[in-house]
Amino acid sequence: MSSKTVLLDYGMGNLRSVENACHKLGHEVVIQPDLTGAERLILPGVGAFGQAMNHLAGLKSDLQAFAKSGQPFLGICLGQQLLLDTSEEFGAHSGLEIIHGKVKYFPRIPSVKIPQMGWNRLESVTGKFTEVIGSDEVYFVHSLYTDVQDESHVAAWTNYGIRFASALQMGNVWATQFHPEKSGEAGLRLLEAFLTCS
Repeated sequence: MSSKTVLLDYGMGNLRSVENACHKLGHEVVIQPDLTGAERLILPGVGAFGQAMNHLAGLKSDLQAFAKSGQPFLGICLGQQLLLDTSEEFGAHSGLEIIHGKVKYFPRIPSVKIPQMGWNRLESVTGKFTEVIGSDEVYFVHSLYTDVQDESHVAAWTNYGIRFASALQMGNVWATQFHPEKSGEAGLRLLEAFLTCS
C-alpha cells in the first residue's frame, strides 16, 4: 500500500499544477489544510512570506515536528523560503525555523531583471539532486533567495546576478526555489525521486 502524500492547502499554493504533475507520474496526492495522516508532505507556495506565515501560524509546530520525524518533506518555491528562520520581504518576518538562514532580496544589479522569471541552470548539485537532475535547466519565478547558514544544506546553486541556493536538502527535508512541476522532464524526475524516496 502506498504512503499518503499530503499537498498542503493553506491558501497560497500552486496546488493544481503540482497535483497534475504528481498524477502524470502515477502518484496520488491528497489536498488538505492540515497534516492529518501525512506520511509524505509537499509544502507549495506562491506569494508573500509574511502572509503565508500568517496562514501557517496554527501549523508551525506540526510542520516542525514533521520535519524532525524523518518522513519525506518537500518545499516548493515560497515553500523553500518558509523553511528558513526569517525573511526581509515587506519587513521582518519569522519563518518555520526548520533550516537556519534568512530570505533576502536579490541585490539591484542594472543588467539583472527582478523578479527572475524563466529558465536557469542548476550548478554544483549534491545528494539526490545530483542523481536525478544534474545540471539541467529548471523554471524559476522569484524576487528573493534563501541565504542558509550551513552550506552543507545546499543541494544546488544557480547564478542570477549572484550565486544563490536554488535547492536545499537537510536529511528528509527537500526544497526547491524553482518549480519542479513547471520544469519539464528534469522537474518530473525530481518529483518522482521525492515521491518514491523512503
